[in-house]
Amino acid sequence: MSALILDGKAVAARTEAEMSARVAALKAKSGGRTPILATLLVGDDPASATYVKMKGNACRRVGMESTAITLPASTTTEQLLAEIQRLNANPDVHGILLQHPVPHQIDERACFDAIDLRKDVDGVTCLGFGRMAMGEAAYGSATPQGIMRLLAAYNLDLAGKHAVVVGRSPILGKPMALMLLAANATVTICHSRTKDLAEHVKRADIVVGAVGKPEFIKASWIKDGAIVVDAGYHPGGVGDIELAPLVERVAAYTPVPGGVGPMTINTLIVQTLEAGEKALG
Repeated sequence: MSALILDGKAVAARTEAEMSARVAALKAKSGGRTPILATLLVGDDPASATYVKMKGNACRRVGMESTAITLPASTTTEQLLAEIQRLNANPDVHGILLQHPVPHQIDERACFDAIDLRKDVDGVTCLGFGRMAMGEAAYGSATPQGIMRLLAAYNLDLAGKHAVVVGRSPILGKPMALMLLAANATVTICHSRTKDLAEHVKRADIVVGAVGKPEFIKASWIKDGAIVVDAGYHPGGVGDIELAPLVERVAAYTPVPGGVGPMTINTLIVQTLEAGEKALG
């Protein structure tokens, strides 16, 4: 069989067309005001700068605005917290993104948690995570929320399926597991130190690779007919899963690139628009 390709790029493009209409309607209703995403970049990491630029471009494609704030690599926790509080207090800013990672001297968790819940459109605060875990209103962490939106776009039924999430980061693996649980999947969380990892993966109907190591999850571990989601991206255009041998024997898979990546940015923009609609509408 030939697997269904879960095309995040196509789903994101379709969503952008819908968002453009929503932004236009919001502008008409609010006297020309539009949702604004503020991006915070600390230091001069080229990859982080590229990601921030991509997020700004995605805002502009749908008629929203983005304001980019770049701080020097020598910035202290206190200085970054002051900048976040300034954005929290600015009624014209509807979403705040602190680009990860920050320099080592900064307490990243303290800075994430300083973001106003109403503006936490990247889903990085402990409060947002806790509310999401309890089934309360909150913006989901952008990558796992993007994965859930991608699976929904292809009408894949997750109820009763056994999902194995390989990875336990606070903004990817852990929220991913809870979102799948909320969709009535039975979830196992594994990681790089799990004993007999291959045996866990072999039993999975849904495999999510979120471990951050190139092709760490081998194709031979994955059973025929599984749904394969690769949330990794590494030099050479490979993800966390050995995908090439799988494309003719699994039910569905996310390509790398073009699968999860576009949905992460798209989800950030969707959630910023939602925050703008709540504030302006």
